[in-house]
Amino acid sequence: MTGTEEEKPAAQRRSTVRSLLRLWPYVRPVRGRFLGAVAVATTASAMSLVIPLALKWIVDGPIADKDPSGVWLGGLALLVLGVLEAGLFGVRRMMVAGPLTGVEARMRAALYRRLQRLPVSFHDQWPSGQLLSRGTTDLMLLRIFLAFGVTFLVVNGLTIALGFVILLLQQWTLGLVLLAPVVPLVILCRYFEVSYSRAARTAQDQVGDLTTVVEESVLGIRVIKGFGQHRGQERAFAELSARLRGTEMHKARLLGVLWGLIMALPEVAIGAALMLGMVQVADDHLTAGALVAFLSTALALRWPVESIGFLLAIANDAAAATDRYMQVMDAPLPSPDPAAPATAEPPLPGDGLRMTGVEFRYPDAPPEAPPVLRGIDLHIRTGETMALVGATGSGKTTLTALIPRLHEATAGRITLDGQDIAALPRERLRRLVSVAFEEPTLFSASAGENVLMGTDEAREEELLRALAVAQADFVHDLPEGHRTQVGEQGLSLSGGQRQRLALARAVVGRPRFLVLDDPLSALDVHTEALVERALREVLATTTALVVAHRPSTVLLADRVALLSRGRIAAVGTHQELLHSNREYARLMSGQEHHPQAEGDARR
Repeated sequence: MTGTEEEKPAAQRRSTVRSLLRLWPYVRPVRGRFLGAVAVATTASAMSLVIPLALKWIVDGPIADKDPSGVWLGGLALLVLGVLEAGLFGVRRMMVAGPLTGVEARMRAALYRRLQRLPVSFHDQWPSGQLLSRGTTDLMLLRIFLAFGVTFLVVNGLTIALGFVILLLQQWTLGLVLLAPVVPLVILCRYFEVSYSRAARTAQDQVGDLTTVVEESVLGIRVIKGFGQHRGQERAFAELSARLRGTEMHKARLLGVLWGLIMALPEVAIGAALMLGMVQVADDHLTAGALVAFLSTALALRWPVESIGFLLAIANDAAAATDRYMQVMDAPLPSPDPAAPATAEPPLPGDGLRMTGVEFRYPDAPPEAPPVLRGIDLHIRTGETMALVGATGSGKTTLTALIPRLHEATAGRITLDGQDIAALPRERLRRLVSVAFEEPTLFSASAGENVLMGTDEAREEELLRALAVAQADFVHDLPEGHRTQVGEQGLSLSGGQRQRLALARAVVGRPRFLVLDDPLSALDVHTEALVERALREVLATTTALVVAHRPSTVLLADRVALLSRGRIAAVGTHQELLHSNREYARLMSGQEHHPQAEGDARR
């Protein structure tokens, strides 16, 4: 996901203009203020072209006639024009600041909403630092472009066009001399755009890679320190930093060459026009005031012309940032929730959870790879608890992710009380099914808020009940009880404490269907026994699928399903499978079996 533009097929490359035009839907709500600011800036820039005309009048009028009052009047006019120009530029800044920060905020909110709605398979493939850099660095570049770059590309372009019209009307021969560098400058800018856009995209991708390394280092600081790997992380960071610095230096060299030539060519043309103009003044073909006005106009155009390289760099950075932003916004969302059919399937209260011919393969798996899961037939009756057992890599976690539709089954059918989950709105499905994952992810919120994420009804009595079920009474001993902030990823808590909070989150909403992925793996023997005792009460009132690795967890279940090579190999009670299935007996004895073709390594 960090490929540069050079690695993309030519058909997928976008021009800078086409990329930037994709920002229009976000700018359209503030287009009135935006276009007004462009008009104000254009008027202010036009003032700089009026000043040379005032100078012509002063030189050929009051100065030539030795009229002091006229000189003072001319000086006052120049002062008013200068103050007016500065004031208008200040007004432009105030006009765009508020609306464009609003555009940035809306784009960031849209990106966040999109990330929340994109499927788990998308997040599996993208480094978090790449996504983070799109919501921070890239949007900052877009704000700079919209607030400054696009305005002055328009304003300076109009100023240059109007200025050359004035120059040609003043003295067309000298105007043609100043127009001579236009063709080489256009060729130069075209070459620069292609080269710089590649470098800009590469640099922004490298910022994403660097952000990923920093984020991983912060989150994994205990592992790094525990294994003494800080020097290795520093080397990895230094290598990525050096790579990014090299790309930025390449960008600086490109911009330096462009800017140097853009400044040099017009200066040569102005020098040539000055020499030719002085000859014409000496031959009385041109007045001194007309030459002063011509040169003042040419000098007034220096900044608009010299800024071309700088503005093109901003535009290319913004185009690359737009492409990266749209890469996420264009990512396909999961299939929309189905409309309610005219004849919906009636619920079958006693049917429980049923899988029929279920198959799954990861979207990025090679075509020749076998499915992770295939031919899964499983029935968990209402009120029954089934343990799911299998060797590492057999597909247990993948199977549990299909029930709440974190992944979509490739084939087959999954029903809850007779209703196909593919026909249920996701919001309703996830109210019916509650999940506790093997990795107990917590958020930068209070302990209570983390638990209540599992229900829409934030009642304290439900919170206290869930904490009791999960044997998470340690929460009451925290400095502020369940209102205590647990910190990023809950790292202020032990592994067992995090797992108990995650279990409380799963049971707080009293779900009809409960999916637990090895929920007791981080608990000590004593706490495990207490949690199991409380869990039995919860499991007695729900339909549950529990991924289990230890006999103590298996004993919570009414029946056990053995998953092997992506298939359900056997179903029965714990005692039945111990006596009838050698693979199950090996797993329960701790001698984990790894048959060939175990399935996807991501389980």
